[in-house]
Amino acid sequence: MLKSLPEGYVVWHHLTPWEKEAPDFMILNKNNQVILIKVSMVSKSTHPSAQMLLLGEAKPLGEEESLVLELFKNKFPVLMKDRIVTVVLFPNIHSKKLETDYREKNTSQHHWIGQEMLQTTAIEQWEELFNGAILTATMLEQLRYVFTPEIVIPKELTVRQTDTGRHGAGLEGYILDTLQEAAVKNDLELPSDRQTTAKDFHLGIVNGVAGSGKTLILLYRLRLLHSYFPDHRFLILTHNRPLIRDIRSKYKLLTGDMPKNITWKTFNGFCRQYWPEKENLWVNPIRQSEREHVARMIWEKRLAKTSIQPNNLLSEIDWFKDQIPMDKSKYLQTERRGRGFRLNQDQRLIMWDAMSDYQNHLIEKNKMDWGDVPRRMWNFLRENKVKLPKYEFVMIDEAQFFAPIWFDIIRQIAKPKTGHLFIVADPTQGFLGRGTSWKSFGIDARGRTQNMRRSYRSTHEILNFATLLYRRRIKNNDADEDIIEPDLMNMPRGVLPIVISLRGAQDEVGRITAEIEALKKHGMSLRNILILHSEWEGAKSIITSLNNHLGKGTAIDPKEDPPGDCIRVTTLNAGTGLESPVVFLVGLNRIFEMEQSLRLSDDEIERLVLENTRKIYMAATRAGQRLIITYVGEIPSELRDIIQIHDN
Repeated sequence: MLKSLPEGYVVWHHLTPWEKEAPDFMILNKNNQVILIKVSMVSKSTHPSAQMLLLGEAKPLGEEESLVLELFKNKFPVLMKDRIVTVVLFPNIHSKKLETDYREKNTSQHHWIGQEMLQTTAIEQWEELFNGAILTATMLEQLRYVFTPEIVIPKELTVRQTDTGRHGAGLEGYILDTLQEAAVKNDLELPSDRQTTAKDFHLGIVNGVAGSGKTLILLYRLRLLHSYFPDHRFLILTHNRPLIRDIRSKYKLLTGDMPKNITWKTFNGFCRQYWPEKENLWVNPIRQSEREHVARMIWEKRLAKTSIQPNNLLSEIDWFKDQIPMDKSKYLQTERRGRGFRLNQDQRLIMWDAMSDYQNHLIEKNKMDWGDVPRRMWNFLRENKVKLPKYEFVMIDEAQFFAPIWFDIIRQIAKPKTGHLFIVADPTQGFLGRGTSWKSFGIDARGRTQNMRRSYRSTHEILNFATLLYRRRIKNNDADEDIIEPDLMNMPRGVLPIVISLRGAQDEVGRITAEIEALKKHGMSLRNILILHSEWEGAKSIITSLNNHLGKGTAIDPKEDPPGDCIRVTTLNAGTGLESPVVFLVGLNRIFEMEQSLRLSDDEIERLVLENTRKIYMAATRAGQRLIITYVGEIPSELRDIIQIHDN
């Protein structure tokens, strides 16, 4: 019946397993009036006799439910408590019976309603119950804070600025907004074997802008699901080590527990765990520098006399290995939408031979690259060389970076028909921004996707800068049709991002070290600082400088070390999904310089600008309160026009 209420009503169902003594439902109407409902499962046949009541062997009708409602209301100030209407619902007893037989028994201030109120024709009677005073926005948040403790966000899990007004109202942390809460709680039931809710598994997708709480939604949903299904198996996947370490530590912070039936892995780490070592010895994938050397060697042999550049060859190899394995004829026919550079049929034939040479070189040397890891696992599965465990729940963070072949393997580890696959992604990054879609991966997202437009991580100034830069550099791009525009309204105001202009790389390292020394002297916690560099060698130089000047262990690589009270320093590529109150974006000049290469065609430049802009957008939106960018050399006009410049 509650689903039949008119538009404008919002219904909450109490789901918190660790706080059972609470009202069962909370209903808010469009006027911000509220009623709380406690359901009594007593029926006429099960209610104790008058003799048992007199002997004290049973409690009077409605007494337990009334006590729960009273204790709940007592958690609020008198001014607010008097505005809350409370109801005891008896779904097994008619209202007339309650009126004639039990009216004198109801000595509380709570309304008693019977089974006919469950009919869809009883809408007017429900509307009459909303006779309490209107709640303010703060009162409503206080009410949700207590009624749904499963959506409360501890201050340790957010990089938002402290709101003194909230603290004065008794709100120590934040709560998920209603859209985030709906994403957490939608379709929590695990389908039975007889249900076929999707082709392969039960599916839910959350697409959201940076800072919209996608990772929190995943973690809060995981907590609820684990509390309902404590004996089932859970697998949490993402694409890089810093992020999997980060979200695992956040779950420990949120729950105080790390259950053994929840597995946390990068996708490649999962493949490594189940690698069939006896028949196929694992070899560590080669470094990027070696890949580039091999690709250059193959390029000089096969492609030097064509318009295809060495970076095109590596890009094509990466794309090819991300796909479900295909033969030569299929490769020659496959669509190239979103690839960033054109190849005619003759060039495709040459490219195929070059890619074959690259792979044969690795095989001869008994080596592989990271793209080979999922491809080999895919083949192991087809050849029955490995048997992967089945999981009732598979949850993926930053899913926009997952490749088609990864999803094909994931289909085989989600329990058929009854498995639950939950995906969170940012459409401005990864494959979703390259003209690719869920549908092209064989995932039917229709009716299973929720979009999050509001960012809670960053300030208005930071998100506005990132959005302006994005739109100035990328204009009229067909690949951006599905990009979610952020909602900049009602965002907290903060400090404008700044660019520090520098003369050389050594000046950059020294200035960053000095800036962080100053922040530390002013009481800034080191764990609240994140440094993202465009190149790993630059990141290592900063780690060395900070540890030399501020003490060993001051700065760490989050890929290798667990998070603690230290500065995290990593690359832009490894920074996806991380967040921090203060972010330094370093080495930006190297990104802009790449786009000026005379060797690149117009198509290649356009593609590179698109990819670089998404990297910068991602990096900038990691910042919650302050964004500091360092730039060596002359600052481009597209940056200068929208940001404060600080000359060294």
